Amino acid sequence: LFLPEVFPQARALRYLEWFYDPDGADAGFGGQTLSTEARAQMRARNLPILMDLERCHLGICPTRWQASQFPPELRAKLTILHDGVDTEFFRPDPGSPLVLPGLDLSGAAEIVTYATRGMEPYRGFPQFMEAAVEVTRARPGCHVVVAGEDRACYGPPPAKGKTWKQAVLEKLKPDPARIHFTGPLPYGHYRRLLQASTVHVYLTRPFVLSWSFLEALSCGCLTVASDTGPVREVLRHGVNGLLTDLTRPAAIAARIVEALEGREKYAGLRTKARETVLRHYDLKKLLPRHLALLREPGKRAKRG
Repeated sequence: LFLPEVFPQARALRYLEWFYDPDGADAGFGGQTLSTEARAQMRARNLPILMDLERCHLGICPTRWQASQFPPELRAKLTILHDGVDTEFFRPDPGSPLVLPGLDLSGAAEIVTYATRGMEPYRGFPQFMEAAVEVTRARPGCHVVVAGEDRACYGPPPAKGKTWKQAVLEKLKPDPARIHFTGPLPYGHYRRLLQASTVHVYLTRPFVLSWSFLEALSCGCLTVASDTGPVREVLRHGVNGLLTDLTRPAAIAARIVEALEGREKYAGLRTKARETVLRHYDLKKLLPRHLALLREPGKRAKRG
């Protein structure tokens, strides 16, 4: 926040991915009502962001939808430029078996994957788990693999001091022989998970778009994703993936089953998914633009 005081002659760039609004996209999602205290706390989270905007010469926001969450009068300094995906690393490897430390699914007929930094409602974890239980009941040869940490990164934990994973497992009692938790994975194992996926699921409230979503598309995953604003900027239903209703676990389960049953019919969606990332989010194309901004931070970059 105070770098301009130390380097007053330097031009400043800031990475600005979100503006908090108690009446905005994520806060009111699903009919949620915030208390007066929660609304005040959310507005207070914008204070360092507003300071950055006031002092910077240029702000970088990764997606158009996220930039649209900033008040119109604050968008003049924003340039839309995604971080980029390493498409050479995150690439398809058709037919690769899923073998991880402590988990060998090389003989599984179907593998549904879900990857998240934290298991929480902001990323649809409770809804996904309800759907996963239904899918394993409907598809005897299907295994579900969940990668990520047992923590909440954005929202509050459930009541009674439990984690969301603990609360969900107590409620649903999923079959541990069919639904597997890997914990956080090193990059190589995480890539193998995506490459071996029959159907990948990405769910999010209207909030910051996860890198993992684009990494899955780059690996050519047949992806079922939430029909929410940040996702719709990237994914078109029936073109490069399939959309589903985040608020209805039964709808999520039905869409996953549809994708499993129609994976040959939907094979073209895998190709289009990777093409989307290669065209719009490839690190090789976007990194030079980032470097250009660093070299000439006072010069306005072309939007989008």
